[in-house]
Amino acid sequence: MALIRPFRAVRPAPAAAPRVAAVPYDVVDAEEARALAAGNPLSFLHVSRAEIDLPAGVDPHDDLVYRTAAERYRALKRDAPFVEEREPSFYLYHLAEAGHGQTGVAACYSLDEYDNDVIKKHERTRKDKEDDRTRHIMELRAQTGPVFLTHRPNAQIDELSKRVRSTTDPLVDFDALDGARHAIWRVDAKDEGALAQAFASVTALYIADGHHRAASAARAREPFRDSEEAHSFLAVAFPSDQLRILPYNRVVRDLKGMTPERFLGEVDRRFAMTSGPAAPDEKGTVSMYVAGKWHTVDLKSGGLPGASVIGALDCNVLQERLLRPLLGIQDVRTDTRIDFVGGARGTRTLEQLVESGKAAVAFSMYPVSVIELMDVSDAGALMPPKSTWFEPKLRDGLLIHEI
Repeated sequence: MALIRPFRAVRPAPAAAPRVAAVPYDVVDAEEARALAAGNPLSFLHVSRAEIDLPAGVDPHDDLVYRTAAERYRALKRDAPFVEEREPSFYLYHLAEAGHGQTGVAACYSLDEYDNDVIKKHERTRKDKEDDRTRHIMELRAQTGPVFLTHRPNAQIDELSKRVRSTTDPLVDFDALDGARHAIWRVDAKDEGALAQAFASVTALYIADGHHRAASAARAREPFRDSEEAHSFLAVAFPSDQLRILPYNRVVRDLKGMTPERFLGEVDRRFAMTSGPAAPDEKGTVSMYVAGKWHTVDLKSGGLPGASVIGALDCNVLQERLLRPLLGIQDVRTDTRIDFVGGARGTRTLEQLVESGKAAVAFSMYPVSVIELMDVSDAGALMPPKSTWFEPKLRDGLLIHEI
């Protein structure tokens, strides 16, 4: 049973929304955030990545960063300006890009259900990242970026969503600079009960993206325990059949002392390998770029995959049968020789990293399916790091839940 509750959203006035909306804080580094926010004082990156307004080299976890974030938030609410809703409501958030569309329900989701695994996880969080967002929430007394949830298809939720979108004008509707469309509707009070009842029939919710935000909301609950708002977290839940997952690709900085020719020979000895293309066309294969050429590596030819849902994932097979034995990558969480590139950046980025000498080999992955993600979560297991890249992404700053 999934419990959802309406909330009094704090949101930018419609005319300001396109300038306020910002990519999630954790998909850009400080340099990228600074470039995206340049010339736009309303960008929410001034709040979510406040270090961009401080001298270069400042520790992003310095007390000054969080104080600056709170100051920028108060100023942005005044200058944008922001609207503070009088009544709690549910919202619909529609994302569209390149012919793909998905609509989710923005609401407050239960932290008790998060604790009890009704809201399921598939990723291990890092304490330093939890510390960062927990401090951010506490300093602002607000959850400023939604967690991305998914659930199995539900006809009643779909019907309500379609009716609201077809009979109500959106609060905001704009195309972001990257071409993704963002539209938000408020759900009328007369439909709130039906929507909550529909979610009550959902047996499980799954965190697709935003594990650190959810974990931080759970930690920030304690100091504000007397506030009812602190016992839930801001999220948007999408039906699983509407989601689009892109691959999360890998690059390795060196070949562990091997020449490209020797490395290719070692791979060819362990797997069936053919020329090209830049992206694999089926599960169980990976495209590998080395020495200026793409090769297709048949991971299935290296032996049967693991019997568990985790063992059968392509990223796990690649790790256990190629990265670990050939390149000495023991732990992808801590090894500085490996890096990860979201699928939205395309395979050309992988080529450029190798051609520039920043990497010696790149691996273009076949995307994990939503079914695999849910199967892993249902098994109580954890996905390997950097396994999924959801696109398009929600924007920070469009809907805020103050606690």
